[in-house]
Amino acid sequence: MTGKFEFNGNTVPSGATEHFRFEITETYLGDPVEIPVSIVNGDEDGKTVFLTAAIHGDELNGIEVVRSVARDWDNTDLKGTLICLPVLNVPGFQRQERYLPVQDRDLNRAFPGNSSGISSSRIAMKIWETFIQKCDIGIDFHTSTRGRTNMFHVRGDLDNKRVERLARAFGANIILNGEGSEGTLRREATQAGIPTITVEMGQAHRFEREQIERALEGIKSVFAEYGMYETETVNWPGWTETIEGWDEKTWIRADSGGLVEFKCTVGDLVEEGDQICIISSPFENEKTITEAPFTGLAVGLLRNPVVYPGNPICHFVKPQDKTVEIIKMIENDEQGSLINDED
Repeated sequence: MTGKFEFNGNTVPSGATEHFRFEITETYLGDPVEIPVSIVNGDEDGKTVFLTAAIHGDELNGIEVVRSVARDWDNTDLKGTLICLPVLNVPGFQRQERYLPVQDRDLNRAFPGNSSGISSSRIAMKIWETFIQKCDIGIDFHTSTRGRTNMFHVRGDLDNKRVERLARAFGANIILNGEGSEGTLRREATQAGIPTITVEMGQAHRFEREQIERALEGIKSVFAEYGMYETETVNWPGWTETIEGWDEKTWIRADSGGLVEFKCTVGDLVEEGDQICIISSPFENEKTITEAPFTGLAVGLLRNPVVYPGNPICHFVKPQDKTVEIIKMIENDEQGSLINDED
């Protein structure tokens, strides 16, 4: 980024912040559908970063994260440019639904888009060409789907060293390594030379302040890593674990129908053989006990306590032995200077 920032025939001068709406499609009546956009253009050169949220319309935590960076932070000394897109899926957001209402399309499978394609592809193309492809790095904020919750964690293609740098700079304990599904914003942006990570945080239909604050600290850490905020320092979370491959993470599913009583909470370390939950029939005394297949972390949990056989109950990941020991030390308050020396 050098000097003024230009997009779609508009200009944001150096040292200025502009808030506006950008048309991405039209309704059945021909009325414009617009997404909110904030561009913060620093006085000095630096990285151009996109921050996106609500690509699924019911994922609210990220909206508050991106909005706070754009409107509440003092960005006077920012080096570089921030492109803040707090609600990518406005039609879904208005209905508080995950997908675009037209043909129930997932906007996060439509990138980089197609100007002559279906509605989701056309929306994706406008966002991509106007904002995303102008950036150097990106962070896309998500939550779990309805009825579940996610432990705070990062997802990214760590085989790409530039993505690995970004993912580790964010300072989450858990990083799930993978390139992502075809058409996802982070995969397509990364393949286009724009290192991008996904941040998963909490549940849909909620503002969860603790999750939001952790995400804001992660953004500060990233900005420090790339020299955008000289007053901030890169965050070290005490321990970090990279989960590699599908053999180290699994969805534990219900073997019977009924009501679920959890014996752990999201983020807990569960020993192999310990109970994750008990499924009980509401009409009989029959119970099914679900146990941990290995010692691991409950990264995601069901929130709706009613299941059919086969319903996902727990997203379970396997840390390395050394990480298990660190987690146990932290849980037992035995870490001493382990974290404090890094502050």
